[in-house]
Amino acid sequence: MNRAFLIIAGLILWALPAGCGPDPAEEKPAAPPAESAPTAPAAAHGSRAHPVTAQTRQTYQFYCAQCHGTEGHGNGINAPYLTVPPRDHTKADYLETRSDEYLFTAIQKGGLAVGRAPCMPSWEYTLDKDTIHSLVSYIRELCRCEAL
Repeated sequence: MNRAFLIIAGLILWALPAGCGPDPAEEKPAAPPAESAPTAPAAAHGSRAHPVTAQTRQTYQFYCAQCHGTEGHGNGINAPYLTVPPRDHTKADYLETRSDEYLFTAIQKGGLAVGRAPCMPSWEYTLDKDTIHSLVSYIRELCRCEAL
């Protein structure tokens, strides 16, 4: 078979279980340990209702870094194999033109829900709303920008 086809098929098979939520018949993977205290001052990017915590950073590394990179530069291990390059979360010029609600919807419902890349999975059945809000705050921290 064509090597590119095998790589893409492998990525799709890898991404589908994570993007569609856990299979009730399977045991859920160990989530990063919970932590409630912020590790960065919320005042750095305004007063946020959902502060960035060590848990937020671990969640980003666990679910987002494979495509967006460990530091958010869009250079994750899967990035070279995607048709549409993952968003660079450190680029304020684009992200400051998007609302927090837009970012929340992109994470919760996936790229197609906001008219973007179909390879961005929906995390609606994997991550709760507070975690997604916290990830939006973390993306704002990475880009050092605010919403519209």
